[in-house]
Amino acid sequence: MQRFGKTRRGEPVTLFRLDNGSGLKVDVMDYGATIVRLFTPDKRGRSADVMLGFNTVGEYEKKSPFFGCVTGRFANRIAKGTYKIGKKTFRAAINNGPNSLHGGTIGFDKVMWHAEPAFQGDQPGVKFTYTSPDGEEGYPGNLKVVMWYLLTKKNGLVIDYQATTDKSTVLNLTNHSYFNLKGEGKGDVLDHVVSLKAKNFTPVDENLIPTGEIAPVKGTPLDFTKATPIGKRVKSDHEQMIRGNGYDHNFVLDSQDGKLAKAATVHEPKSGRIMNVFTTEPGVQLYIGNFLDGPVGKSGKPYHFRNGLCLECQHYPDSPNQPTFPTTLLRKGDIYSQVTEYRFSTKK
Repeated sequence: MQRFGKTRRGEPVTLFRLDNGSGLKVDVMDYGATIVRLFTPDKRGRSADVMLGFNTVGEYEKKSPFFGCVTGRFANRIAKGTYKIGKKTFRAAINNGPNSLHGGTIGFDKVMWHAEPAFQGDQPGVKFTYTSPDGEEGYPGNLKVVMWYLLTKKNGLVIDYQATTDKSTVLNLTNHSYFNLKGEGKGDVLDHVVSLKAKNFTPVDENLIPTGEIAPVKGTPLDFTKATPIGKRVKSDHEQMIRGNGYDHNFVLDSQDGKLAKAATVHEPKSGRIMNVFTTEPGVQLYIGNFLDGPVGKSGKPYHFRNGLCLECQHYPDSPNQPTFPTTLLRKGDIYSQVTEYRFSTKK
């Protein structure tokens, strides 16, 4: 544990270092329950930080595009910030054009979490808790969230979430880490080879809100059912690619039973690094930093357009307004539960 500065409100921020003894090291802080650094070896055994981020909490407060944080109460977009629970209409804060994005103006990424070291068996970790008060950012119910970052001996970073509420609410949590498997600050991610366990996706309108359709990826530039470099089709004139300014889409995972299953694989050929993603969630958002505008990162180098990729495991965007999508309703007495794992390895 070490100090990581103070927030603009004067709150002390603590950084926790996790080390699994097998090459994976992760630094996390209690502001936004944020992953700050993630070191993993390449095919020659050389370790590098593969996570985009900053060196001070002040930079996260001023200019972070959700680097490494937990987003909530509702990850991704809600159309016009409006949704219903039963017959009652609720309005979340508008912060992304006409929509609410990642929980609103002060989402879970911008609050202080209570953090403490916590082991699960031989897995080193940090336990985070946050209670979101009734009405915060337009969401009903006092919501208690408990989550863990844990490192496994197989070089996995496990994120385990649980939550309860005293009123019916909507909830969709994810981690918004930006990865570059060459190392942060080392250029774009267009050479990263991606495969997704997803035969379908949710097309979006001009405001990046799902149309409600579940559409096949086959025959589109969004087909990652076979391993494909990100850059191969990123300049396609397909309507969906134009609307997303590239890849910024929710993929409908083939596994929909709520059990932990593989969602994605990313391979960066030069370093040999591989990242396998497992989740209990029904969807994963592939985003490739289409709106990165040059913030200077940890290595002193700017992060430009498409210098990082996100694989955000979550429910589908705008689910509260889409009755055919898996529900994000959390009732009093129910327990929200999610597990996502990013597992790292190499090949020559």
